[in-house]
Amino acid sequence: MTDTVAYLVAIGVTFVINAPFGYWRAGVRKFSPQWFLAVHAAVPMVIALRFALGLPFRWSMFPFFVAAYFGGQFAGSRLRQKRAAQPNRP
Repeated sequence: MTDTVAYLVAIGVTFVINAPFGYWRAGVRKFSPQWFLAVHAAVPMVIALRFALGLPFRWSMFPFFVAAYFGGQFAGSRLRQKRAAQPNRP
């Protein structure tokens, strides 16, 4: 796997990993212990993913990982808000 493909895979998986944590974060009180856990629990998983793929740290890729991280958190949060706004169906 080339470095470019590996970075694209890692960035995509980073987004996907963070979506459920964003969903969880949207349902807890801000700055509570659960909120901090929801925000930071994915960090070791993302680091382990980068090690598993053999990707070195590069400052040029850092903004993409940050965007994927917070993008996943945002998408999960929006999903929870959207589901909460839907009326219950029988």
